[in-house]
Amino acid sequence: QVQLVESGGGLVQAGGSLRLSCAASGTIFSVTTVLWYRQAPGKQREWVATIASGGTTTYIDSVKDRFTGSRDSTKNTVYLQMNSLKPEDTAVYYCRILIPGDYWGQGTQVTVSS
Repeated sequence: QVQLVESGGGLVQAGGSLRLSCAASGTIFSVTTVLWYRQAPGKQREWVATIASGGTTTYIDSVKDRFTGSRDSTKNTVYLQMNSLKPEDTAVYYCRILIPGDYWGQGTQVTVSS
């Protein structure tokens, strides 16, 4: 049974930082491409970042140079380091894998106050 569990969200002031974690069980993250999404209130869920199995990372333009994805294979965990946070980054953040089978975590709330 594949499970993804996000953590690390919280309330932070604009300009602050948070590091989100996505821990996996039932699958090996080191060979899996992991995607991060977010959904703000009243908006559609949007893709934020991809951390490819080979290590390549790609980001939506609005977070480039502020967010950094990484993985720790020893912990079967993927991270999203978020710096210089802005109020518009406020959303529930989700990780997702397609291995095949489409798996999502439960989400973690990020709130950035101005």
